[in-house]
Amino acid sequence: MPAVPPPPHPLDDALMQQALAQAAKARLLAPPNPAVGCVLVDAQGRTIGQGHTQRVGGPHAEVMALRDAAAQGHSVVGATAYVTLEPCSHQGRTGPCCDALVQAGIGRVVASIADPNPRVAGNGFARLRAAGVAVEIGPGAAESRELNLGFFSRMVRKTPWVRMKMAASLDGSTALADGSSQWITSPAARADGHASRARACAVLTGIGTILKDNPTLDARLADTPRQPHVVVVDSQMNTPLDAHIFIAGRAVFICSAVLNDVKKTALEARGATVLHLPGPAGKVDLAAMLQELARHEINEVHVEAGQTLNGALIQAGLVDEFLVYLAPKLIGPGLGLAQMEPLARLADAVALEFTSVSQLGPDIRITARIPGRDPF
Repeated sequence: MPAVPPPPHPLDDALMQQALAQAAKARLLAPPNPAVGCVLVDAQGRTIGQGHTQRVGGPHAEVMALRDAAAQGHSVVGATAYVTLEPCSHQGRTGPCCDALVQAGIGRVVASIADPNPRVAGNGFARLRAAGVAVEIGPGAAESRELNLGFFSRMVRKTPWVRMKMAASLDGSTALADGSSQWITSPAARADGHASRARACAVLTGIGTILKDNPTLDARLADTPRQPHVVVVDSQMNTPLDAHIFIAGRAVFICSAVLNDVKKTALEARGATVLHLPGPAGKVDLAAMLQELARHEINEVHVEAGQTLNGALIQAGLVDEFLVYLAPKLIGPGLGLAQMEPLARLADAVALEFTSVSQLGPDIRITARIPGRDPF
């Protein structure tokens, strides 16, 4: 049986911040799993082990922290585990973390927030308490949730968190009338945009961008251990078989409104997954697309598309967050941020709230969200 657990420590908040710092190290590594950190502390408040979730299929934060303590020769019997998410209680790609903590003799668990996964959702806490482990919940909840916004969205709403990235001149043009757009914003803005790609599970674009630019849509300007998958909204299944998006080691989803068996077979031979999602007017059903992507364990979608697809996603109410880079340039008439139907009343405008505004090199970086979109 575990030793009598220590009382609440006066440094609980600081120690949870240490665990959150560990979780942040997993942000680019862990998807589709949540980014979780764990810190083990003895009765004197000394850190004896810490770790974070590894690549999918690898050890979770709790196991990494236990291994770290063992490697340093520390006993964890009666120790406190600070974990940024409820320890899992189900057998997935790895074993239950709550069982690992119990078997190690942990006396107390302080967790930031309950796991929204229906397979856990309080069961981890219940199993710990049933084994005599003291459990406390709360410190760092907002930070942990923000770190795993896409995971919470997928578990609760059954759709990914959708972030739309746009780069424009100060007068709102994303390109000249002929489509020329390289480069409106600075290298610093482009590198930051790649960092946003890296944190997402998938980058989404339209067939127009594929045919015009033939981009790789990777995160080559970011230091990342994992490349995001690619999603192409391609109503007529026109994606070229030699498109640069086909990079080994990542998934490519082609979302089509038509079913062409010959082209489907050819795309699948290139490693793509073809999703048949017919919607009105021969277009892809964008809402159904997001639901399908969630079923494929996509937590966050980073949108980099043209004004037509941007407008369609916004008008369908499917965008949660905007990442906008504004360059200190005036380029006159050109292509806009999003092509939408004209409004009859200003009251019908899409309302946003700024979450951050900062200068990045010569450019301004703005993040904004739809108010109340994230109650989960």
